Amino acid sequence: MGKKVYIESYGCQMNVSDSEVVASILAKQGYEAVDRAEEADLILLNTCSVREKAEQTVLNRINEMNRLKANNKDLKVGVLGCMAERMRENLLVEKKVVDLVAGPDAYRSLPHLLDEVGTGQRAVNVLLSREETYGEIVPVRLNSNGVTAFVTIMRGCDNMCAFCVVPFTRGRERSRDPYTIVEECAKLVADGYKEVTLLGQNVNSYRWNVDAKGNLKDPSRPVVDFADLLEMVALACPSLRIRYSTSHPKDMTDKVLEVMARHDNICKYIHLPVQSGSSKVLKDMNRGYTREWYLERVASIRRHMPDCALSTDIISGFCGETEEDHRATLSLMEEVGYDMAFMFKYSERPKTLAARRMEDDVPEEVKSRRLTEIIDLQRENSAKLMARYVGQVQEVLIEGVSKRSAGQMQGRNTQNAMVIVPRYGSAVAPGRRGLMPGDRVQVRITASTAGSLQGEPLIPSGPIPAEA
Repeated sequence: MGKKVYIESYGCQMNVSDSEVVASILAKQGYEAVDRAEEADLILLNTCSVREKAEQTVLNRINEMNRLKANNKDLKVGVLGCMAERMRENLLVEKKVVDLVAGPDAYRSLPHLLDEVGTGQRAVNVLLSREETYGEIVPVRLNSNGVTAFVTIMRGCDNMCAFCVVPFTRGRERSRDPYTIVEECAKLVADGYKEVTLLGQNVNSYRWNVDAKGNLKDPSRPVVDFADLLEMVALACPSLRIRYSTSHPKDMTDKVLEVMARHDNICKYIHLPVQSGSSKVLKDMNRGYTREWYLERVASIRRHMPDCALSTDIISGFCGETEEDHRATLSLMEEVGYDMAFMFKYSERPKTLAARRMEDDVPEEVKSRRLTEIIDLQRENSAKLMARYVGQVQEVLIEGVSKRSAGQMQGRNTQNAMVIVPRYGSAVAPGRRGLMPGDRVQVRITASTAGSLQGEPLIPSGPIPAEA
């Protein structure tokens, strides 16, 4: 029997996508991906360093590996990703259970690292690259619902936000060849997938065929920016719903918005992290825009796509944040009206500008109180915005069975709102099967909560074949 690998992904969607690249690399070495750690010969933890809590979760999980190794002396354990890059010495010195450590740009070296581990050594490669994109590697889709998939379009980040460790763990920005991206999306369509999310730390800064100084690399080929790439994928794969993440407000252009408005298969949803509503705090964060700039970008989104949903990231209690700054965040939330938000207390990360030059001076209890106020306001906003869908008919892409009941299915509309529908509704004639993952169905929205919608299926966009 072949070797088996179990991969756990923590943190962002980029890590999920990276794990699929790792699975592809290891598949060529005879490793089969399995769903349970207890079945594996090799366990890989693909980690996140964005917040201290995320790192602590992984460290606790690493400690649990001692139990698995006690039951399987031949088991090997590896740590991948951002924590591997940031904590390589500590992981190898303090965590004896760890056999190998590989950073985000070192996955091609995994076969060599595993060879070293096989000789009884502990192996490490955390070198960052200015070129690596894994562009030609066809990912192995892990834990896939067969409907939605991720495609990484670029790696790294050049934005030195004061609070963020990503530039130190993932390196400088580099954009993947757009033609390989289109090819991967076309293969997803051929394999039956219905939706793709294009991934990057800052997709708006995607630029291919230029060097780090902005000079043209190949005069015989065009420069491709993110708007161009979006249009290329939309035209090449008209049946594929397209999303993307994440956008940086300072790089969000009208050209991107025009492309989104022009193509029905590009979802009308943008994740636009604001982090704070205070221009003073945004300057301290080194975000590269002001409150006024951000609000103008939101206004432009509304002009191009009045029905576009917006989500955001918000940090509570950044260094030097005052009550006035906090109130500015609350007022911006009310003015924008986010459909959804990821909200966190500030967590100091080593090596960042904030850790080196600023004092983490907002008391923990103040951070917690401000975060609670942000969460409460967002819950109210989400409930109001979700209620606007009640009575409307929305096209929903069914992704799978609802967690609530086997008799219900769940999917998302173009604005990324979760919609729960009965598997057997009025659109399903007697003697025919109920809704299945991948179906696109028209749904009349009948009720809403702050987190989801409920509806009744009406007329499917495509035929629902009879059961065999």
